[in-house]
Order: sequence, then structure tokens, then C-alpha cells
Amino acid sequence: MAEATRPLLHVGHLKVAYPVRSTLLRRKTGENVAVSDVTFDVHAGETVGLVGESGSGKSTIARAVIGLVPADDGVIEFEGVDITRFSARQLKAVRREMQMVFQDPYASLNPRLTVRDLIAEAWRVHRDVVPRSRWTAEAKELMERVGLNPSYSDRYPHQFSGGQRQRIGIARALALRPKLIICDEPVSALDVSVQAQVLNLLDDLQQDLGLAYLFISHDLSVIEHLCDRVLVLHHGEVVEQGAAGEIFEHPHHDYTKALLAAVPVVRPWLDTAP
Repeated sequence: MAEATRPLLHVGHLKVAYPVRSTLLRRKTGENVAVSDVTFDVHAGETVGLVGESGSGKSTIARAVIGLVPADDGVIEFEGVDITRFSARQLKAVRREMQMVFQDPYASLNPRLTVRDLIAEAWRVHRDVVPRSRWTAEAKELMERVGLNPSYSDRYPHQFSGGQRQRIGIARALALRPKLIICDEPVSALDVSVQAQVLNLLDDLQQDLGLAYLFISHDLSVIEHLCDRVLVLHHGEVVEQGAAGEIFEHPHHDYTKALLAAVPVVRPWLDTAP
């Protein structure tokens, strides 16, 4: 029973701080705490959203979870294993199960590689996932799964639109068949109509593949549409968390209420009495 209820990802009392150094000798004179005492779980097949204004610590949490920045305190467990102090070699194995989709699709893609080679990069590192003879066919299958024309596999990132590049990023994240995908503002750089298409794609992939998402956004409408549970971050601390419906219908913390109040009303005259 305990095994069945164990979360896929557990983050407990996480703290991440960046050193403040003097301009002359570069000595450490203090620290800037980006994340303080953050705790949450992500279960298989679930989407947990991190929401807050810029500088609230959302992306720092994501980078700490995947091992791009070190945690100063707390624990990060994946499938019950503490990965907080894992070396780069140890994290290599974990990253087969945990991938990331970045905010800027163009900056995260090597402009010198074709789409086929961008997707196959993961298989060059993890050689036991897909046989080399299957790389081209698998890459085309992944392109088709994310809504891209497989015949474009020889094209380069600059030949695609922003939404298409983000689909390439999603295909690359799927290449290792992960259980968890960390989405760091994956639609914030896209047009509104394209945002909806990418969000629907992520939703469909979750249904088909049983993926779990840690979804980071400052856009409350995106969080409400996609997430099962929500953590509201302010200055690196969780000020409120709970089921998405509960957070949006009955917010308790003043900061959460302020975030919701700041959402633009598209047709305010409909709410105005005659």
C-alpha cells in the first residue's frame, strides 16, 4: 500500500541560495535566498503547477529538481531515491526518467543540428534506449506524435515557427520516454492561439503516456486549465497550495488574491450592472 501511494517526486524543505560576492576580490559576502523551505509532491500522471510573479523562485525550483543548480538544504527524492547530492554521473541515469521543456524553444535548440539530430542527441547519450538503426524512424514518429510533419526532419530550427520549435523541444523531451517532464514557462513566448495548441498537446500526451508534469507559469489561466494542484510562490516561499479548483475559487492568502485580481477581464462590461 505504501508503495502505491509513494509520490513520483518529493521535494522537502528545499532551500537554494546564490552567493553574493564583493566586486574587488570576489569573496562571498552574503547570500541571496531564491527558494526557502519549499515542500511538495508530484504523483504519477499528475500535473502540479508553480505560479508566482517573476523572481518568485519558480525556475530555481525546477533547475534544482533536475540538478542544474545545487540545493543548499532540504531533500529531493525521485521514485523514493534521494537524488539531492547526486553526482553528474548519477544524475545521468535519473534524467532518463525526468526531462525538461524550456521557456525559449530557440535558445534551447542547437541551431547547427537538424530536427532528427536534435531528437537523436538523447539516444547518443543513452545508447540502450533506441537502437541506432531506428533513430531516423523513431525521430519521425516523435515528430508526428507532437504534430510536426515527419518529412521536415532534415530542417533546422530557424526554419520553424516558435510554436513548431516548442513542439521540437517536447519531442526531444519525450525521446527517452520519461515519467516526469518539467515545463518551465513553455508557452509564455508563444502567441495566444499557439499557446492553446501546445497546452492541448501536453494534455493529450499526458493522457496517452501517463506523464507527470511539474508546470511553471506566471499565467494563472494556463495553470487553471492544465494543473491538478497548485503552489503559489512569493519571494521563494510557498504562501498557499491546494487543488487547482480550490485555489482559484476560494483563495486564502492575500498574495493569491492579488494575483487573481490582476488577471485582465476581457469583457468587463458583461459584469457591470446596467
